[in-house]
Amino acid sequence: MPTDFLVLFREPDGRTEPHDPVFAQQHQQHWQEWFSKYGQLGKLAGGQALTLEGRVLRRAEEPAEPGPHRVGTEIVGGYLLLKATDLEEATAIIRECPIFEAGGYAEIRPVMSRGNQ
Repeated sequence: MPTDFLVLFREPDGRTEPHDPVFAQQHQQHWQEWFSKYGQLGKLAGGQALTLEGRVLRRAEEPAEPGPHRVGTEIVGGYLLLKATDLEEATAIIRECPIFEAGGYAEIRPVMSRGNQ
């Protein structure tokens, strides 16, 4: 039975480095091919790139900070809901992901089912 996994794509903030237009176009094409492959296999349940706007709340009573949250120049650039039989299959799918081409990486975490809370 498939399990849902949340994949957080972490990457350098794109505003901190110039991008070669040819590389950017190829990278976008690789993403489209990867999404097409795993979408057709029924492994993708949703996800989206995130904007560079937002707010960070550290405590409810304090003012919000402009976001997104950064660690150095790293941000969470997007997320994906993935269906896989187990963590090993989810990891194998993400190993083929283009996130690694541009210095990014992925965090893969099982989503708790209502019965496992």
